[in-house]
Amino acid sequence: MTSSGDVLETLNASVTSTLTLLSQLDATVSSIAAHPQPSASTTQELQPVAPAVAPIDALSLAHDSSALIKAHATKISLLIINEPYTPTAIAKVLQELVTSPIPGLAAAVEACTPERYTLIIQQDLAWRAGRVFKELKELLSRIPKDGKVLVDGKKSASAGAAGGKGSIAATGVLWSACDDLMAFAKRGFAGNLAHRVEQLRDTLKDVMDELKEWGEETEDDEDDEGDGQSDAGGDGVAHGASDFQSGSVSPARDAQAILDDLMNSQRYIPRDDPDKIRERLDSCLKRLRLTTLLYQAAVKRRIKPLSHLPPDSLSDIPARLDEVMSVLKRIPERFGSVAMAFYELDRSEIDRLMDECFFDAFAASELLVNPWEGQKDEFSDWALRFQIEIKKG
Repeated sequence: MTSSGDVLETLNASVTSTLTLLSQLDATVSSIAAHPQPSASTTQELQPVAPAVAPIDALSLAHDSSALIKAHATKISLLIINEPYTPTAIAKVLQELVTSPIPGLAAAVEACTPERYTLIIQQDLAWRAGRVFKELKELLSRIPKDGKVLVDGKKSASAGAAGGKGSIAATGVLWSACDDLMAFAKRGFAGNLAHRVEQLRDTLKDVMDELKEWGEETEDDEDDEGDGQSDAGGDGVAHGASDFQSGSVSPARDAQAILDDLMNSQRYIPRDDPDKIRERLDSCLKRLRLTTLLYQAAVKRRIKPLSHLPPDSLSDIPARLDEVMSVLKRIPERFGSVAMAFYELDRSEIDRLMDECFFDAFAASELLVNPWEGQKDEFSDWALRFQIEIKKG
C-alpha cells in the first residue's frame, strides 16, 4: 500500500518535471517569436510530430491544444483550493497535460512553417504559445508541496500583490492567454493576415488624425505659458524620436502612443510659415489618406480572398505575402517619424522622411498589383492609379 508521503513525493516530482518541460518549450517558442525562421533550424527541442499523410493544420491543432490546456488548468485550480487535497487527482491531470495538449501546442508551432503560413503568422503563433506556457507554469508552480490546500493569501491575492498573485488570479491570466490563442487560431490563415493589416491601417489613421489636429494650430495661437512649454519640450521631442528610431521603444509603444507623449512638447506652424511647412503637411495628409486606402483595398482585394487554410508548401504565395507584410509594417513606423519631424518644423527631415514613406507605399502597391493567380484584375487598375496619385507632390 502506498503511503500518503509517497503519493505526495510522486506528485512533487511530477510537478517539477512538468515545469522543466514547460520552461524548455517556452524558451524554444519564444526564440521563434523573437527571431522567426524556417522550422528545420528552430524546432529541435519541440516534441516530434507523428508522420501523417496530410499536412497538419497548425492553427486547428493550436486551438484544440489551448482549449484542453484551459480545461485541465481549471481542474488543477479547483483541486488546489478545495478540501480534501488529493495529490493523486492532481497528478493524473498533470499526466494528461504532458501527454496531449502541451506537446500538441508545441507541435502546432513546429507545423506552422514560414513556407506555408508565412513568417508573420509563425511568429504570432509562437508568441501566443509562449504566453500560454508561461502562464501555465505560473499556475503549476502554485501547486502545494505540503499536502494542504492553499490558504486564502495564496489563493485570493490579486495581481500586483506583494507576495505575488494568488492561484485564482493566475488561473484568470492563463484563461486569457488561452482565449487569445484560440481566437487567433480561429481567424485562420487569411483572417490573421487581414487582422494584422487592419491594425496597421488603424495606426496610420491615428497618425493622420494627430497631424490634422496639430495642423489646425498655429504658433500665434499659443499663450505665453504654452510658448515656455514648447521651448522646454524641444529635448523631449528629440529624445522621443531617438528612442523610436533606435528601436529602444517596446512593441507595445506604437506610433500612436509616441505621438500622444509628444502632444505637450510640440511646436506649431508659424503664421508666416517661411519653410512652407503647411504646404508639406497638406501634401503629406493627402498621400497619407491614399496610403490608408491602399491598406483597406489590399485587405478586401488581396488578403480576404485567400483561403482559411494556408496554401501548400510548393506555393509562392507565403513568400510574396511576407514581402508585402514587411513593407506594410514599416510604413506606419516611418509615418510616426514624419510626424515627429513636423512637430520639430524640420523641413529637410520632413522632405527626406516623406520620400521614404511614399517610396514604401509605392513599393507596397507594386507588390500587390498582380493577383495571386493570373496577370490582372480590377485591383490592378486601381493600384496603378494609386501609384500615379502617390507620386504627385
